[in-house]
Amino acid sequence: MKIGIDISQTAYPGSGVARYTHTLISFLLKYDSNNEYVLFFSSLRGDILDDLKKMINERQNVVLKRFYLPPTILNILWNNLHIAPIEWFIGKVDILITSDWLEPPSITAKKITTIHDLVIYKFPETSSPSIVKTQKRRLNWVKKESELIMCDSEATKKDVEKILKINSQKLKVIYPAVEVKKPSSEDLERVKKKYKLVHPFILTVGKLEPRKNIAKLVEAFQKTGINNTDLIIAGAKGWGDNDFKISDNVKFLGFVPDKDLYALYSLAEFFIYPSLYEGFGYPVVEAMSLSCPVAVSNNSSLAEITQDNGLLFNPNSVEDIAKSILQYHDNEELRDKMKERGLERAKKFSPEKFTEKLLEVINT
Repeated sequence: MKIGIDISQTAYPGSGVARYTHTLISFLLKYDSNNEYVLFFSSLRGDILDDLKKMINERQNVVLKRFYLPPTILNILWNNLHIAPIEWFIGKVDILITSDWLEPPSITAKKITTIHDLVIYKFPETSSPSIVKTQKRRLNWVKKESELIMCDSEATKKDVEKILKINSQKLKVIYPAVEVKKPSSEDLERVKKKYKLVHPFILTVGKLEPRKNIAKLVEAFQKTGINNTDLIIAGAKGWGDNDFKISDNVKFLGFVPDKDLYALYSLAEFFIYPSLYEGFGYPVVEAMSLSCPVAVSNNSSLAEITQDNGLLFNPNSVEDIAKSILQYHDNEELRDKMKERGLERAKKFSPEKFTEKLLEVINT
């Protein structure tokens, strides 16, 4: 069987969608030698990541189709006008797995896609108007044309059924794979020096945008009065008003590469994630995988992923966030307990489980 996949989102490292697409490709190519793959990649300035290039070049069952059309043009062609079928670009395929951003028409290919979340419907004010507009147009075509839709969590599946009115028989929950690399002692020391980490610290990770709720986290941290520990915020600048009241023990690192990020998880006293809404939440599983205790919002998929293997709080309450910070900060025994429980929970999101379920969907 010949399978086409749009991998263009990998041109934007640092986002959850890029991470998901990278993982999907990596493990399909690693574990599946029976099917043929045709990979569509289009970006005016972005390039394919080196490790993906290497993997593609090493395998006989993969063909890469590289284009230089910017996403703005493809958005007009595919989401707006819905013309220029994917076969014009990659040839005939049996199955097309589309991205989270563009929904091309197909002539004969069976279309499969992933809905990561429905933040544009549930919290439109936390996304830019252009993102809301693009996603709604894309989802209109998904609803009409996709034969199967993968959802990142049960929470997302319920949202899709309720908001988009899509029949549950078309929906399949497949938890994304999360794979991390345990840092060496040399990596830990290098990262400490690189980011000038001289105090114990609490870590949060994510692109700086309103939905990540960083302003309330900073306020809650400052409210605790903790002065012997830093709050470290790792994430690229997104959009919107990100002006926070900064103190000496609140530090923004900007975008952090994965190798450094794994060391930060391993060094942190604990990880905290105050997002208002997530379809999955990669950083939570990454932290658990590296024995970092987690405290997360009690909403969307975050409570589903964490269950009772971490602390849950109301992300709209500064007092509740502050309470969780103090619970962990003041109780080493609790942190040690949640390290063990989180590590066990993280095994549910392995690459093997993800690929097995994904291939079941493809081969059905």
